[in-house]
Amino acid sequence: MTEPDGMRRRSPEPRDASIAQFAPAMFVMGAISQYVGAGIAVDLFRELPAQSVAWLRICGATIVLLVWRRPWRRPWTRSMLGWTAAFGVITALMNTTFYLAIDRIPLGTAVAIEFVGPIAVAARTMRSRRGIVSMVLTGLGVALVSGVELSHDALGLVYILVAAIFWAGYIVLGSRVSHQTSGIDGLAVGLLFGAIAVAPFGAWGSAPAFHHLHLLWLCIGVGVMSTAVPYGIDQMVMRSVDRAHFALLLALLPTTATVVGAIQLHQRLGAVEYIGIAFVVVALVLRGNGSESHKPVDI
Repeated sequence: MTEPDGMRRRSPEPRDASIAQFAPAMFVMGAISQYVGAGIAVDLFRELPAQSVAWLRICGATIVLLVWRRPWRRPWTRSMLGWTAAFGVITALMNTTFYLAIDRIPLGTAVAIEFVGPIAVAARTMRSRRGIVSMVLTGLGVALVSGVELSHDALGLVYILVAAIFWAGYIVLGSRVSHQTSGIDGLAVGLLFGAIAVAPFGAWGSAPAFHHLHLLWLCIGVGVMSTAVPYGIDQMVMRSVDRAHFALLLALLPTTATVVGAIQLHQRLGAVEYIGIAFVVVALVLRGNGSESHKPVDI
């Protein structure tokens, strides 16, 4: 802690315009990784409680990122640690409530409802007419692609609505952390705090994973695929686009999940789903061509 708060630069590294340009492609790659990991996680629910799979996922990602990044080599102020810890705890709670939800309701429904969080963040920061149209098209597109149905497990719906709140917090706090640290270093340290915070909820049911190492390795694999890779991409993108644009880019997650399901699981897409995908694509094109696209993030 060698650097006083008052002398800390807001962004230790310059923005990379190329990241903003290729952000949609990066999000698609991250989404594929995330949802392949989610498919493995759903299978693990037969062996472990959902909250324990979530905790082991967070632990696995934390270990991999800490070994890779070794974030202790950089100076950390008390303020940086505080914001990073809050970000990590919110992220861990988001993962846990999401897994509790998809243990009870269909994945597509869960993702669509959870997207209320990013839409709320986008709505909060939108100012232009083009941006508002983009936000509306995104919301409609995600709903059509994911097939939102409310006739499901009530507790599952509560879990996913709570996860949506945490997802909004993830975007807001993640923006700050990405600018105060190198991004991925902040993610590594934040997940360490998150793993500690949710340990009382997840650790108690994780014993079978330590008796059957194949379960443990699968959980670590889920951590890398569903946390380290997509959230690392998030941190890079957050440094280069504004918060509302980032929130709308997240629409590529449920859209990509639907396409992956059609290819991998042979789930046929209907006309409604294709219309939803078209809405999301148009929304992202509108947002990408807008004057707000590359303004600094307001944190």
